[in-house]
Amino acid sequence: MSLEHTIRLIAGTFVLLSLALGWWVSPWWFLFTAFVGANLVQSSFTRWCLMEDILKATLFRGRRPAQG
Repeated sequence: MSLEHTIRLIAGTFVLLSLALGWWVSPWWFLFTAFVGANLVQSSFTRWCLMEDILKATLFRGRRPAQG
């Protein structure tokens, strides 16, 4: 799985998880949903994503992009 697809998977998981927590646990979890959305908007303008930096430093270290 590519780095971009991994970031999308993580963002989608965070949104769905925070929506479920906001519905069943506490409405304060909706702030986490807003945080993820704000980071997605910010990264579209600045082309910088903290999750990308984290993944590059951990999971994707030394991994070569797929050819083809």
